[in-house]
Amino acid sequence: MSVRPRSSTVVGRLRRLALAPLAAIGLIIGLLVAPSAQAAVLLGHDISWPQCPSTFPPTSTQFLVIGLTNGLPFTENPCVATQAAWARDHAKPTHAYTMAGFPTAAQLTTYGGSGPWSSSTRAGRLSNVGYAEATYAVATVHDVPGWAPRMVWVDVEPRAAQPWPTSTTVQRLENRYVVEGIMRGLRAAGFSYGVYSNASGWQSITGSWWLPGVPVWATAGTLDHPTEALERCTQPSFSGGKVYLAQWWDATWDYDRTCDPYAFTRLPVAPASLSGGTGDFNGDWNNDVLARWTATAALKLYAGTGTGSLGLGAQVGTGWGGMSALETPGDLSGDGAQDVLARETSTGDLWTYKGNGSGGWRLPRVRVGTGWQVMNAIVGVGDLTGDSRMDIVARRATTGELYLYPGTGSSGWKARSSLGTGWNRYNVLVGPGDLTGDGRPDLLAREPSTGILWLMPGAGAGTLGTRVRVGTGWNGMTAIMSPGDLNGDRVPDVLARDTSGRLWLYPRTAAGGWSPRVLVSTGWNIVNAIF
Repeated sequence: MSVRPRSSTVVGRLRRLALAPLAAIGLIIGLLVAPSAQAAVLLGHDISWPQCPSTFPPTSTQFLVIGLTNGLPFTENPCVATQAAWARDHAKPTHAYTMAGFPTAAQLTTYGGSGPWSSSTRAGRLSNVGYAEATYAVATVHDVPGWAPRMVWVDVEPRAAQPWPTSTTVQRLENRYVVEGIMRGLRAAGFSYGVYSNASGWQSITGSWWLPGVPVWATAGTLDHPTEALERCTQPSFSGGKVYLAQWWDATWDYDRTCDPYAFTRLPVAPASLSGGTGDFNGDWNNDVLARWTATAALKLYAGTGTGSLGLGAQVGTGWGGMSALETPGDLSGDGAQDVLARETSTGDLWTYKGNGSGGWRLPRVRVGTGWQVMNAIVGVGDLTGDSRMDIVARRATTGELYLYPGTGSSGWKARSSLGTGWNRYNVLVGPGDLTGDGRPDLLAREPSTGILWLMPGAGAGTLGTRVRVGTGWNGMTAIMSPGDLNGDRVPDVLARDTSGRLWLYPRTAAGGWSPRVLVSTGWNIVNAIF
């Protein structure tokens, strides 16, 4: 495989897309640890470029990467069975890859209506098409008796046939929806996954989507010797993920090498969620809610179902009563999993508690600041600066000045900047993610003097635009937060608790309005923090 023109011959065989999900296996794969640093470098080939070569690589090759698709999604490599059989007969370990592609209008109609996301929005339908692309690829694997590739790479590259739309920020966001759908489909079928691309292609298609928890197969282009591809193993990758394979090519073959310490085993993978707010804390691709119980100071995880409801609370920590601020800012540490930010009452220290991607923690916690007792609001706002790292905003109690703290992606901050004064007029600040659909995160604020809920749209480059009123009567709520997209339509939602302890879901629509609120559950007055 290489970032260059490919065959687009269509294989006309229809296939059944309803495969039994193996989500439990996928979660287990995601938790496996990387092999030891003693693994030797392996040299191999991408056997599917050209699609059906007249000869096979020399038998000295140490591994093969086999294509599942024939240039475009929903097509099949006509030689996949023969190539897999050659690998089996010569005892070569294998990976597979599948081409990602933006759907045609017909494909959006055919596949967008079913999948794990709601089909009520274009974003949900695009995500479902990506899921269907993965399901088709998985069916190809299952059609080859006895073949079990250790992972499937998602090939994201420019192409002349069925090109990716790349002119605007919104188009690049839509491309991400498709790619994320493929990843989720592979995960549900029990495969580890990673991404194949190069820096320019990844930037033009996805806007340099930062995915530090997703493995990378990086291409070096045309080189003279495999050792030169080592540069791709050691340089930062196009997406922030760890590079496990590096490729180079000539007029005859695509060549590959493993990057130490990879021993050609299954790889650990984090979900590549696009959602804002808490995001997917337990690794099932549905957004979740965390809450601290008042009586016990226990922290509980309420797993989202993806359809607007929450599961029963599962305890994920004790002793959280000493924290005067709790927030879910996304992935601050750069490992692909969602983290929790907590301010310690006694010291004013700010701590990152690193999530492990499966509802637990990676120890130890990391102190990311001191003196934060001067702030009376700390909010995870998402990527406000546009560098794909998660940022936070914090308000100084004495002046009402709001500051932006750009994240570094490694549990730290760049130099803060001011977003203006007068923010003490609001008694609730919420970072819901992208409510306006322009690819930038936004901020919500409640004004206690009027009960109005205001939207401050992200304006790019770490700034906020002019506020817009999006609701009235919100003074009746004792807690307001956003888990991101809770009902599966790819639009961030809002949760609010009333004085009776009822938790309500306020679904936001892609058109910028609200659907009728839905009662999630009752009894939420027993918690003193919902985040």
